[in-house]
Amino acid sequence: MDNIFAQFAIILSVSSLLGLVALKLKLPLIVSYLLAGVAIASFKFFSVGDSFILETLPDIGIAFLLFLTGMELDLKELNTLGKPIIVSSLGQIILTTFLGFEIAKVLGFGFGESVFLGLGLAFSSTVVVVKMLLEKRDLTSLYGKLSLGILLLEDVVAIAVLMFISVSNSTFNFGFQQSFPIVTLILKAIGVFILAFGLSKFFLQKLFSVVAKSTELLFFTAITWCFLFTAVAALAGFSIEIGAFIAGLAIASSPYHLEIQGKIKPLRDFFITLFFIYLGSQVRLDYLISGLPVIIIFSFVAMVGKPVVYAILLSFFGFKKHTLYQVSLNLSQISEFSLIVLVVGAGYGIISAPAISIMATVGVITIISSSIFISHSRRFYKFVKPLVGILETKGKAHALEGKLEEQMDDHVLIIGAHRIGGPIARFLKREGIPFYIMDFNPHIVSELKEKGMNVIYGDIGDPEVLESLNLKRTRLIISTAPSLEDNEILIAEVKKQKSDAKIIVRAEDESHGELLKKLGADYVILPEKVSGEHIVDQIKTHWPKIIFSGLD
Repeated sequence: MDNIFAQFAIILSVSSLLGLVALKLKLPLIVSYLLAGVAIASFKFFSVGDSFILETLPDIGIAFLLFLTGMELDLKELNTLGKPIIVSSLGQIILTTFLGFEIAKVLGFGFGESVFLGLGLAFSSTVVVVKMLLEKRDLTSLYGKLSLGILLLEDVVAIAVLMFISVSNSTFNFGFQQSFPIVTLILKAIGVFILAFGLSKFFLQKLFSVVAKSTELLFFTAITWCFLFTAVAALAGFSIEIGAFIAGLAIASSPYHLEIQGKIKPLRDFFITLFFIYLGSQVRLDYLISGLPVIIIFSFVAMVGKPVVYAILLSFFGFKKHTLYQVSLNLSQISEFSLIVLVVGAGYGIISAPAISIMATVGVITIISSSIFISHSRRFYKFVKPLVGILETKGKAHALEGKLEEQMDDHVLIIGAHRIGGPIARFLKREGIPFYIMDFNPHIVSELKEKGMNVIYGDIGDPEVLESLNLKRTRLIISTAPSLEDNEILIAEVKKQKSDAKIIVRAEDESHGELLKKLGADYVILPEKVSGEHIVDQIKTHWPKIIFSGLD
């Protein structure tokens, strides 16, 4: 079937149907997309290998996903976590590759094939993890930044591996690339970064200022930059992920980046769906039964072995068990790069077709499983917390996860100090009203500490953080967290600690607001209607009443 519209109709119909089932079962939509790919390939609605839609368009989704991710991050933030990222990423790759190699040899694979299978197990999926972090709005959290930093370094290592096993002729045929692949990679990386940030500083900022007069032209120009730079990076030998991420990073400081993100997100969601459908279509059911033992063992290594390795390595840097758990869980699958590495090996006759299908099946199983676990991470944390606690380094804490420098009574607690919480914190400091802040963005925590504010890194989803907060002596709690689940947990903890604090929470819409009021919130913020300045006005009026009514 060569009709592209007919193919689209089949792909979207199967995906929508399975998406509805996933929604009813409260499963991540990634699960339905992967299974849609399996179904399309298994029932042979059309030839997946000859489909332009599934062979080409998914790359656009990957580019958009990493482009937007680059725009949301500050390179300095990743730099502050450089040492744990490097040690945990490289350490895990070495240990998992060796473990996978030994397992593959025991299971009857040859030496070369065992090496490739071990490498395939070592990489985690940047696309899957970033999508899940965005859905949970955890990309700016400490564990989100750690996860992303590790994944990007893994991508660089994967590119270096590909250069070793399939080095193409250099552009000028000097043979330098064949002789010194790592040196070539480093020089290319430096060149790509200089090009991106040079263009950003001397050309793109001025260009966006001109085209910003037209929203449509701004959107079109941003996409042009994404594709243009990603193409340049690809010609230099880098992946789509790396190229698109650097393209986004180069315009992260642009005053128009929020408007650009809002326009591109619908395109990202559509095209990234095609990527997961394509990934599912690579599973060959005819190899499933014969390769079942290998699939089970490799899936176990990816979902259990790798997370344990990450948790152990990161524990040496003093991260709390909740951070260890979240990062390890995020990385509990194999990557799209795993399949690329095996396909390259197959081109040299080292990897057999069954081995590729086995790894594709492991990929689908681990991505589905990790997506479900990540989506419901807080529920599972209750069960594994004692086990993760064994790995936590006692008496040592990372600088970003320290305790409050001082305790106080009759104060305000602000949860989240960005757009809404920022003006409130500045007012309270100016007026001398006692307060402290909890935020899960390490960059914001560092900035507030430099300004002399009493701040602690923490996530509402971490029970220990909530238990450590002095809620009984808190007079006012302001949560700017957008998650309904987060605010439900907060209200429940306030009741559990029998605190009389007044509670202000943020809601995404009026239905969530009504639910939070029923649960015990005294006031609900709807961001499109209420700003941080409005809450400041309310505090000016009501703070004395809150203090004295609380002390009666």
